[in-house]
Amino acid sequence: MSLPKPAMRGLLAKRLRFHLPIAFALSLVAAAAFKFAVTEPRKQAYADFYKQYDAMKEFNAMKEAGVFQSVRPSGE
Repeated sequence: MSLPKPAMRGLLAKRLRFHLPIAFALSLVAAAAFKFAVTEPRKQAYADFYKQYDAMKEFNAMKEAGVFQSVRPSGE
């Protein structure tokens, strides 16, 4: 009574035929989930921010706060 020999010949190819399509499908699902869960809301948040953003107003606020060395605040 001996144990049967393990099937080693062609084992890699057999396992790859099974696991490769699964890995490919899961990677596509992960990429789609990342796109719709992270990327799209981030793009929408940036679009919403820049609809309201006024660069000159922000520049004037920073100028008055004395952030810049080359531009003096209005009071000086």
